[in-house]
Amino acid sequence: MWNYEKRLQYPVNISTPNPKIAQVILTQFGGPDGELSASMRYLAQRYTMPYRNVSGLLTDIGSKASEMFRRTCRAFSEVNAFFDSVATV
Repeated sequence: MWNYEKRLQYPVNISTPNPKIAQVILTQFGGPDGELSASMRYLAQRYTMPYRNVSGLLTDIGSKASEMFRRTCRAFSEVNAFFDSVATV
């Protein structure tokens, strides 16, 4: 299993706005190749897997993919906070 630590692996410092990057980050939420859909696919596939050890592996991968969804949320939150600070100046 994996261990949850509430900290970023690398510090995030946004110095200039980049709407294209923000759009790419946002598509990672609900796009066809996004983290949420990947997590749901892994967790749904575990129920049809005939081998229990592989089913457990799919559960671990699906829960780890949901952790990546949290990181995507954090990145978008940082970008959004930067845009809010620029708009108020």
